[in-house]
Amino acid sequence: MVRRNKRHVNKTPAIDEVYLRHLTVDEALLKLDRCLNDAFMAGLYQVTVIHGKGTGTLRQIVREQLAQHPLVKSYRPGGYGEGEAGVTIVELALK
Repeated sequence: MVRRNKRHVNKTPAIDEVYLRHLTVDEALLKLDRCLNDAFMAGLYQVTVIHGKGTGTLRQIVREQLAQHPLVKSYRPGGYGEGEAGVTIVELALK
C-alpha cells in the first residue's frame, strides 16, 4: 500500500517544460503563456518549449510570441541533445 502525504496530493508541481505538439495555434499559445507564468512564479530560470519540427509553423508562432512576452529574457533553438529544431529553450527574466 502506497501512502501519500495529504498536503501534496492535489498540488501540481512546477515543470520546466511545456509540450505543444499537435495543438492548434490558439491552444498552444494559451498553454505556453500559462507555463511561462507558472514557471516564473515558481522561480525557475529556464523552460523548454516542445513544439516539434513539422512544417515549422508552430515553431515560428511560438518564437514570435516569445519575442514579445514580458517574462522572457531570451530564447534559442535547442541544441544537440536538447531536441534541436523541435524545441526552443527559453530563459526567463529575473524577478
